Amino acid sequence: MKAIICTKYGSPEVLQLNEVEKPTPKDNELCIKVKATTVTVADFRMRSFTIPPSFWLPARLTLGLTKPKNPILGVELAGEVESVGKDVKLFKEGDQVFAATLENFGAYAEYKCLPEDGPIALKPSNITYEEAAAIPIGARTALHYLRKCNIKNGQKILIYGASGSVGTYAIQLAKYFGAEVTGVCSSANLELVKSLGADKVIDYTEENFTRKLEMYDVILLAVDKCPFSICNRSLNKDGIYLNVTAPVKSLRMMWTSLISNKKIIVGQKPPEKAEDLAYLKQLIEKGVLKPVIDRNYPLEQIIEAHRYVDTGHKKGNVTITV
Repeated sequence: MKAIICTKYGSPEVLQLNEVEKPTPKDNELCIKVKATTVTVADFRMRSFTIPPSFWLPARLTLGLTKPKNPILGVELAGEVESVGKDVKLFKEGDQVFAATLENFGAYAEYKCLPEDGPIALKPSNITYEEAAAIPIGARTALHYLRKCNIKNGQKILIYGASGSVGTYAIQLAKYFGAEVTGVCSSANLELVKSLGADKVIDYTEENFTRKLEMYDVILLAVDKCPFSICNRSLNKDGIYLNVTAPVKSLRMMWTSLISNKKIIVGQKPPEKAEDLAYLKQLIEKGVLKPVIDRNYPLEQIIEAHRYVDTGHKKGNVTITV
């Protein structure tokens, strides 16, 4: 089968299209013919080994010294079940599914085997394979963090990085849960963020944009580009700060937790649960939630897709047709 191989850590040019052996499902696994995948921040970090310095050595030992231990990247997919192991009960041949593969990657290939009890669910019936492939990581992350803060009807939430994958889902989910949403993004993405339901939009490229910030019950950073000191000043006395990308709490965050009633939640990994994907499927089929697709590339243009994601300016998701 065709697959994209990451030959070493580095720029997008380290990715190569090769022929590899097609996997065979174990007794509890499905073999999925992959129709679409994505280029996520996780793929960028793995490919380029963009890791915080304090995690560099343990990450090298865990992920691979000179190249990824699993050379086939890709953490999201959508496709069709081609075959199943003898013990599989939840799925059958021909089922259209979508899944997260963050545990061991492998979605940049024509086929991928996954255990039936993993983060996999039937594909929403009203969207394409490309759109379905863009759900498992970004939407599940947004859902996890909004559940952690127990977002309620009438609460005010600020979403920084509102035009990215997590941000676009967080806007829609927060509105669904009844929150008043303020999105922060660049001027190029103001209309997109408004179209997703944000009540207010702030352009961070404007000089002194922080003067437009109000007081919020929840502040969610989908990208770690707004200093905690600014967020803290705009957080109500019992507010909740959520940071999707920060790996650990800073000293200032820990001190704030000690001396105030504010809750600080950072760097949590959403649990690998099929139930979350099934829940998101229902919302999509109801028309409550929709994936935002910026660009789509064929598998053969994976290098160009990674180059674009590396710019840091993608809107929503970048998908790959396999």
